[in-house]
Amino acid sequence: MSECSSDCSSCSSNCSDRKEKQDFTVQPHEMSNVKKVIGVVSGKGGVGKSLVTSLLAVTMNRRGYQSAVLDADITGPSIPKAFGIKEKAQGNEIGIFPAKSSSGIEIMSINLLLNNETDPVVWRGPIIAGTVKQFWSDVIWNDVDYMFVDMPPGTGDVPLTVFQSLPVDGIIIVTSPQELVSMIVGKAVKMAKMMEVPILGLVENMSYFTCPDCGKEYQIFGESKIAEVAKDFEIPIHAKLPINPKLAGACDKGMIELFEGDWLDPIADVLEKL
Repeated sequence: MSECSSDCSSCSSNCSDRKEKQDFTVQPHEMSNVKKVIGVVSGKGGVGKSLVTSLLAVTMNRRGYQSAVLDADITGPSIPKAFGIKEKAQGNEIGIFPAKSSSGIEIMSINLLLNNETDPVVWRGPIIAGTVKQFWSDVIWNDVDYMFVDMPPGTGDVPLTVFQSLPVDGIIIVTSPQELVSMIVGKAVKMAKMMEVPILGLVENMSYFTCPDCGKEYQIFGESKIAEVAKDFEIPIHAKLPINPKLAGACDKGMIELFEGDWLDPIADVLEKL
C-alpha cells in the first residue's frame, strides 16, 4: 500500500485525512437528455461484459424505451461490431452525433472515430479517461431513457472516471462461473461501495451449455460459485446466461438485435423500477 501523497485530487479514497471533497462531475451536452445511466462492469476481461451490455440495450429497446450504449472500453471496443455498425460518427461545431443501430439504439465508441476499426488505441490513462468524459459531454444524446456504459475490466482509470464524472444510477456486475470469480467480484463490489454507486445485481455469463440433442444442461466451467458470492456480498443474482453458439454468432455477424432469449428480463424489470 503506497503512502498518502497529500494530493486529494488524484485519490478516490474517502479517508479521514481528506482535505477537500472535490466535484469531478462532468455536465452532459446542453442538447442531451439522458434519464438513467447504468454501468456494466467486470473485475476481469473475457467474461462477456460487452455482450451483456448489448443485450441490455436491446432488451430495454424492445420494451419501448430509447436506449443507448456509451462504449467506455477505449482500448478494446466491441459494441459497434455487435450491432453491425460500420459508418462513422458525425459531428459539427455543435457537437458529435452518435451512430444509430437498425432498431434506433444510439451508440458512441472510439471505433466510430478511427479510420480503421483495427487501428490500436495506444494512449495513456489520462487521455483515455478524457475521451470517456467527452463521450458524455460532447456527444448529443437524444432523449435517452437508459444509457448503458460498457466499461473496461478492472478498477482503473476508466471505471473511476465514470463513477466520479457521470451520474451513474447503478451498476451491473458481469461474472463467469470459475471459483476465481469470488475475489474478482469482490474488487468490483468494494470499488462501487467506495464510490457510493448502487449495485443492482450480478449476471453470470457462460453459466451452462444445453445439449441440442438431449436437452441436458452441462456446467462447462464447473459448479457455479455465484450463489456463494452473492450471499457474501448481499447482492442479488438477476440472470444466468448460457453458452449459446447462436448468440455468439449474432455478435460476430453484427446481428445482436435479432437474438432470441429472455434471460435478462429480470434485470429489465429492476431497471423499470429505478
